[in-house]
Amino acid sequence: MEATLEKPKTQSKTRTIRRVAVLGSGIMGSRIAAHFANVGVDVLLLDIVPKEPNAAEQAKGLTTDSPLVRNRIVNDAFQTMLKASPASLYSPKFASRIKLGNFDDNLKEIATYDWIIEVVVERLDIKRSVYERIEQFRKPGTLITSNTSGIPMHLLTEGRSDDFRRNFCGTHFFNPPRYLRLLEIIPGPDTDPAVVDFLMNYGSLYLGKTTVLCKDTPGFIANRLGIQSLIQTIRVAEDMGLTVEEVDKLTGPVVGRPKSGTFRLSDVVGLDTTVNVAGNLSKMEHDESRASFDLPASVQKLMDNKWLGDKTGQGYYKKTKDATGKTEILALDLKTFEYKLSQKVKFATLEGTKAIDSLRKRFPVLLAGTDKAGEFYRRTFADGFQYATHRIPEISDELYRIDAAITAGFGWQLGLFETWDAIGVRKGVELIEAQGKKPAQWVYDMLDAGIDSFYRVENGKKQYYDIPSKSYKTIPGTEAFTILENLSQNVVWKNADASIYDLGDGILNVEFRSKMNTFGQGVSEALMKGIALAEKDFRGLVVGNDSTDAFSAGANLGMLFMFAVEQEFDEVNLMIAQFQNMIMRLRYSSVPVIVAPHTLTLGGGCEAVLHSDRAVAHAETYMGLVEVGVGLIPAGGGTKEMAARASDLYQSGDPELNILQNIFMNIATAKVSTSAQEARDMNYLRPTDQIVLNRSSLIAEAKQAAIELAENGYTQPKQRTDIKVQGKTGIALFKAGIVAMRMGNYISDHDVKIADKLAYVLCGGDLSSPQLVSEKYLLDLEREAFLSLSGEKKTLERIQSLLTGGKPLRN
Repeated sequence: MEATLEKPKTQSKTRTIRRVAVLGSGIMGSRIAAHFANVGVDVLLLDIVPKEPNAAEQAKGLTTDSPLVRNRIVNDAFQTMLKASPASLYSPKFASRIKLGNFDDNLKEIATYDWIIEVVVERLDIKRSVYERIEQFRKPGTLITSNTSGIPMHLLTEGRSDDFRRNFCGTHFFNPPRYLRLLEIIPGPDTDPAVVDFLMNYGSLYLGKTTVLCKDTPGFIANRLGIQSLIQTIRVAEDMGLTVEEVDKLTGPVVGRPKSGTFRLSDVVGLDTTVNVAGNLSKMEHDESRASFDLPASVQKLMDNKWLGDKTGQGYYKKTKDATGKTEILALDLKTFEYKLSQKVKFATLEGTKAIDSLRKRFPVLLAGTDKAGEFYRRTFADGFQYATHRIPEISDELYRIDAAITAGFGWQLGLFETWDAIGVRKGVELIEAQGKKPAQWVYDMLDAGIDSFYRVENGKKQYYDIPSKSYKTIPGTEAFTILENLSQNVVWKNADASIYDLGDGILNVEFRSKMNTFGQGVSEALMKGIALAEKDFRGLVVGNDSTDAFSAGANLGMLFMFAVEQEFDEVNLMIAQFQNMIMRLRYSSVPVIVAPHTLTLGGGCEAVLHSDRAVAHAETYMGLVEVGVGLIPAGGGTKEMAARASDLYQSGDPELNILQNIFMNIATAKVSTSAQEARDMNYLRPTDQIVLNRSSLIAEAKQAAIELAENGYTQPKQRTDIKVQGKTGIALFKAGIVAMRMGNYISDHDVKIADKLAYVLCGGDLSSPQLVSEKYLLDLEREAFLSLSGEKKTLERIQSLLTGGKPLRN
């Protein structure tokens, strides 16, 4: 589902957000502060002063007058955030953008801040008391928002000044704020529409969020639909006698949802959190299905036992160790309430969809299943469909907002109405009626009018069915996005693994769609074809895709393994040479080539980025040269290019061997960046490369970069002959470190062999002194090293382990 970025409907004074004050440093507050720091904002993070020193502080003679005591709560929360995994900050150095303090000593400082975000405990009386204090110092016109997950806006602003109410709004981030894309915007009864417009725009453009405008109703949109789905799924599972593992398999990636499924998600979130939200929603008198929020028997029993999930060490799952100390995962038996070893799950319906890569094409098969899986899907999806229809116009006037909230908030690939379209609207109505229920009348009216889909694509833009006007309208704010699946009419060439799109304005796009977008023959063919077409009739090329899993997980190792096992080394050599030629064509084409990485960008995918004229990367890009993990070194120009980048950095003033050693360690340890910013710190992205916060904008921004380079007079570069390498001096340094690592048993003998080869190539071979070499010289060294390692038995064992079990082998 595309992000929602609504255009401002009213004019307002220009707001610039340079400084944000976050009040409340708990899990959400500290992580919201971190995300604002990620985007370059200075943050003030405050919390309460402890009532008295703790035992450790008393032992040091500290009192409540001591700054260490007064800031203990915020300091502890901040340290917890810094240590959390996955990381909340794009780079540890961004922590310096966050200033810590407490409400008593530092609240007066909010007078100089542009936006105040309240993230204190979910109690109306406490929030109101905080607002009372805020009004003493807040400058008129300053934004003030609450991260409440359910308290009505009109209750929060009771008794506040007119200026406070006009500039107040709900901004509901989802946890963790860096990774979950949803930001719900909930206006109060007196909120200035210009404030709403600003927040919708800022959330999408600067925070990278799917910003969804919500009505001030219980649970807003995402929690209302998501918790209803979770509770009803548990209820159906109990009724059908399904196991915890079976349900999580059925509600995971096979239906385009996170691996956690239903029960694992409950454990991660905390059952008490789910129960609290469900308890509030079950009290809604105007909801005809409020009984669906009543707790199923297993949930109530878990609550009684205080088995709340990860926070209590057990919930629907429990981790233990066997007699040998090996970790075991136990699953709760919903009938006996005893834990047993987690079992693998198989359903005939799921087996029948293994060859169906398209999620939309998978749903009709899943819902037609004749086993328990099929029945489970029919019951749960029918319930979800009908419930969503009855929430319009209560929680939203438009159906696309419901899909946007549920996909961005809970990580679903398709929303409820998108899923319904996949099986057909009439078929969905039949499913609902078969369960003895009915969708809202507007669905019947839609079908009677001859309209049989909730969405359609018109001129490359996605439109939704607008219920009041009974017509299709373009989803607001998506006009500027380029979504490849909406451009099927613009495909100019394709094969089984890739497509080439005409993006307009003289720019082509090569999209991969192999498994995990790995580089095999089909993808390589498409890239070479894309460059040829662009050079002939266009002015630029983008390499990008809309995959949710990976930009590219690297080379397809299957063919390499087959040739290496058969000792067909001439074929291996040819494969490497062809891949090198393709990567170098990206760098030395006569038109600008922009590569748009995101999520996993490994091995060959990283090498494609390294050889672009400019990378336009999503902030959540996990990039690395990881070939060492399978017993090889980067040989698609990756090692060569990092040697070249080291050479360029030698002018920085840092010792040359230190610079080279950092690059060596990143490759030798197969280090993967945890963000695009870290990829920049590792020199995989250059200072001139662009980092984009909103994933939906990625292809459009890459296209614009290609246009910019073309219009600025792009000229075809020449291959380099000025790369400074260290020769024997560098090799000696690395060999000393490698020997020390082996003596300490940190690496194996085979790791030593790989590291020696890597050092040899990075240093330009056995040269007597540092000197300048060409790219071709280093590419030849790369290929020779790769070829020799591919003949090693232990390398083949590593490749086989990855191909068969998906796990790297240490041997």
